[in-house]
Amino acid sequence: MNRSLTIEVIDQNAVVLLEGMEHLKLIKVFRDAPKKISWAKKYKGAMSRQPVEEIKQQLNELRNAWE
Repeated sequence: MNRSLTIEVIDQNAVVLLEGMEHLKLIKVFRDAPKKISWAKKYKGAMSRQPVEEIKQQLNELRNAWE
């Protein structure tokens, strides 16, 4: 039975235990970096499409509000 799990190690002692289980051939530890989500995918659809001039106008209004 092969099953994959994703875990977050909270304490360094857990790493030692995991390495011990790997040594006993109970588990296989993959030391890959976490997958990064691209900025475009993360925020896709967060804003509706607008003409550039409209966006510039809104930015100017926001800037002027701070003055």
